[in-house]
Parts: sequence; C-alpha cells; structure tokens
Amino acid sequence: MNDRYDAGHGADGGGAPYELVGYDEYGRPVYRQATDQQTQHHQQAQQAQQYDAYQQQGHQGYGYDPYATGGHQQPGYDPYGTGSVPPQQPQTPAYGSYDPYGTQQQGGQPSQQGAPYDPYGQSAHTGQQPRVTEQTAHIPQQPGPADDDPAGTVPDYRTEQFAFVEEPDGDSEDVIDWMKFTENRTERREEAKRRARSRIVALAVVLALVAAGGVGYLWYAGKLPGLSDSGAGTGTTTAAGAQKRDVIVVHLHDTTGGGTTTALLVDNTTTEQGTTVLLPNSLALTADDGATTTLAKSVEDDGSEGTRTALDTVLGTDIEGTWRLDTPFLLTLVDLVGNIEVDTDTDVPDPDAKKGEAPLVKKGKGQTLSGKMAVAYATHRGSGEPQNAQLERFGQVMHGVLRKMTSDPDAATLTVQTLGQILEPPLTDKDLGDFLARLSDRAKGGDHKSALLPVQDDGTLTAEASDSVVKDVLGGTAKSPDENAAVSVSVRNATGVKDHTEKARVVLLNGGFTFRAAGTAAAPEATSEVVYADAADKENATEVAKTLGLDAGSVTKGKVTGNARVSVVLGQDYDPGS
Repeated sequence: MNDRYDAGHGADGGGAPYELVGYDEYGRPVYRQATDQQTQHHQQAQQAQQYDAYQQQGHQGYGYDPYATGGHQQPGYDPYGTGSVPPQQPQTPAYGSYDPYGTQQQGGQPSQQGAPYDPYGQSAHTGQQPRVTEQTAHIPQQPGPADDDPAGTVPDYRTEQFAFVEEPDGDSEDVIDWMKFTENRTERREEAKRRARSRIVALAVVLALVAAGGVGYLWYAGKLPGLSDSGAGTGTTTAAGAQKRDVIVVHLHDTTGGGTTTALLVDNTTTEQGTTVLLPNSLALTADDGATTTLAKSVEDDGSEGTRTALDTVLGTDIEGTWRLDTPFLLTLVDLVGNIEVDTDTDVPDPDAKKGEAPLVKKGKGQTLSGKMAVAYATHRGSGEPQNAQLERFGQVMHGVLRKMTSDPDAATLTVQTLGQILEPPLTDKDLGDFLARLSDRAKGGDHKSALLPVQDDGTLTAEASDSVVKDVLGGTAKSPDENAAVSVSVRNATGVKDHTEKARVVLLNGGFTFRAAGTAAAPEATSEVVYADAADKENATEVAKTLGLDAGSVTKGKVTGNARVSVVLGQDYDPGS
C-alpha cells in the first residue's frame, strides 16, 4: 500500500519538493520538482525545525538501531544493559539506515555505501546539497486532510502558486451552431406570426368589402328596410329608382308596306319583371340639330344612333343597344321558334291572295300564327285605325315570340345567329341572345307584359305616362317641354315649288323657331295659312307669319298637325325673297 507522503523517489534515493504546474484532462493536478535553490533551503530549514521539535518531545527517532550498528541512538541508552554510554560522535550511517526525515546527523558525512532514505524527498539538514537535475513531472498522491498529519508537514499552498491553463473548448462550434439554430427558429416563429397577422388583416379587409358590397347591393336593389315602398302591379316592394333594368330598343321595318314600329324591351333584374313598352310614332323628340321631330321621322332621318340618343333624352332611360328587325327576319324568327299563339283582335287578309278569299289571320283567342301570319298581323293597320292599334298588335307578336323562345342563353344566341342579320354595334349576337333568353323566362312564368306609352296629340308626354310607364317601368323621368323652348312650326308646301320648303326652313330656324316638315300638298293653294290650336300660341303664330313675310290676316285658330304648336300651309302668295 502506498503512503500518501512517499511522493516521488529520485534515482539517488532522495527527492526534491514539487510545485503545481496545472491539471490533466481528468482534472488531476500535475507537479514537477522545484529547481529553485532558495526554495530548497527554506524547506530544509523548516524540516529541521520540525525534527528538533519532535526530539524534544521525547520520541525516539526512526533511526533507532537495536543492534548498535552505528545508527543514531538516544543519548544514555544502552540496549544491552552494559551501563556504558558511547560518546556522541558523528558516525556514518549504515547502508540502508532509516532516517525518517531524510537528514544526516550533525556534522556527519553522507554514507558512501548508500543514500539515506528520505520519505519527504529532502537531503540531510546540514551540508551543502548537490544540484539535482530536473526530472520529469511526477503525479503524486494528493495530500490528505491537514488534521491527519500531526507534524504539520503538508505543504501550505497559496492561490498565487497556481497557474490556470485555458483549455480549448472542443464544443464551441456546436454551441455556435446551436445558437444559430435557436436564433433561426425564433426568426421563423416571428415570421410565421407576422404572416398570420397579415392574413388576418387581409381576411378582415375582404370581409369588410364583402359586407359593404352586400349592403350596397341591398341598397341599390331597394331591399334595405325603410328604403322600399309598395309597387302596385309590379310585384315588388323596391323603390323604382333603385331598380336595375336592361333596355334594348327594337325597330320593326316593314319592307313591303313601308313605315316603322318601335318598342322598348325592358328586363327589370331587380323585380324580375319583363315589359315591352310600345312607343307611338308621334312621340316628339329632339333631333341632332336641336329641331323638334317625331319618332318615325327620327328613325328615318337620324338612324338608330340618333334615335336612341333622343329617346334617352326624352324618357330619361339608358338604352344599351338597337335591334333593327326587318319583316323578313321577323318571319324567320317565328318559324325558328315553332310558330306562336296570339289572341287576335281582327281578321287580317292575305296580301298575296285575291279579293274575296279567306283572311290569312282570323280573329280569335289562341290563334296559331306562322312566320308569314305573324308579320301580317304585326304590320296590319285597318282603315281609319290609329297607329296605336297596329302598335299593340306588334306587342302581341313580340310577347308570343318570347314565350316560344328558348330560355337557354347559348341556344338563344344560336337562334339569333341563325337569322343571319347584321346587328348594329354595340349590340352583339351573344348580348341579344342572353337578353332574349332572360325575357323568355319572364314570359313563360307570367312575368312579362306590354305597356303603351301615352302621348298627347302634339307628341308630348302626359302626366299619366310619366307615372305609369316612364317612372314605374323605365325608371326614368319624362322631360317636359321648357317654357322658353323654341316654338315648333310644321310647314306644308302648297306653292307648287319644291325648293320653297327648304327656304322656309332656313328662315324659321334663323328666327328662333323649330322646323318640322309636313310634306307637300297634292295640289297648289292660292293663299298661305298660319294656324294655332292654343290661345296662348296666338302671339307665336303672328310672329311666325311675320317671319315668313305673310299677311297678318293669314293667322287663324284651328287644328294643328305634325305635333307642332303652329302649323303653316305655304300658298302661292308666299315670296321667299320678301
């Protein structure tokens, strides 16, 4: 068993004190022999003092020689009882003599036979010690607690005697990687939170827009509480002004007998009601040049574009397109849908049949009409009948066509394309097909009707028209004639000279009047005539006569023609140069 105090024997049987130089990889201290001579002398003196104190206490040294071989003995001690005490003199210790503190006797010389055993690795107390060659650092047993050493020989280490060596940290790269990982994970979490917040904000904005759009639609449709009123006869409680309508104007051109018939096809998408508004040809409109004209004259002179604009102005509507339907196309359309059923109000003769033959269309309910019969019925105007009678027959034919039309938009578009007609921009085949399909669905469900626009004799709109048709059906506002508007004057040429009509037109326009052509008389008349119907227009009639250079006696009260406030018949007494 090793003694914890037998640290490091040298090659010569002795040892030098050790000093701490660091720690190994297991945390154990590493020592090496001290080479400082002063440090050795100091330790030798300290050990000598400890040994003297031990001798004074009366202890027998470890150098006791029971065989009296020359080892160190206590004074006056005779191991064999001879009674003689050998004198104390320095002797050479025997080989292998035991010296517990590794010191020589006073004045002694080191033994030539062998070096004394020094358990502390120190030389004898006296005498100059030879310089010991520095040895490789030795790791002795660590000293035990101080109370186990009665002599107090455990070295007293101080803090400044230790040198701490910073060992390289092999895990530093792992620590850095771990820090980077945790930092990246934190950044990813923060980025995920930011994305989540962005999605929440975007979702809130979308929901707000949807809600606003829904409220706006309800407001536009008049379905919000407090914004609706009862719509008698329309099956809706939505305010008329807030309803959405699609409007197309259709002109039926009679290619055989001449003349036109006009109607507005209205699809109210809010109330899901369809209406065909019949427009009399006598409806007063404003021409492109500001002159007052009639609907029939506008279709003939201004064409589709000018007439649509004039209708929007007088009715307050927004017509999306014009459908010019010539009678041959109407015939084909009825044949394509498979004939129609109409409650006819009169017999219609066959224009190609001889006199006395059976009528082409018979009067009665639920009459089946082919394409040829439908055209004949839609354009028929009996002797002495007003134009409104023929207009209502055209409305009946259109209602029958819509009821037999397909409700599928694609099929309806194909039907329109099969007609082979050229539509006027911006109306397209698909637009017209989709529109007719929707109206067909209304007609089949009983949600389609015809309405005649009431017009006065002078072509202006009545209050009844403004309330029942213009406001409720069209959602517009009738434009009443302005009190300061130019006075409309219809002129009929009875002079026998064709150019006098144009000269009268120029004179009246320069005088601030609105010119309306009333045609040419079949035979010339000798005197001119200026007629007014309303007493309030007497002064206007007098002014018209003066402007044309006619005698004031030509002004009379009577019936005014041509939807004008003043009617003029130019006789042979009219002198354009006057």
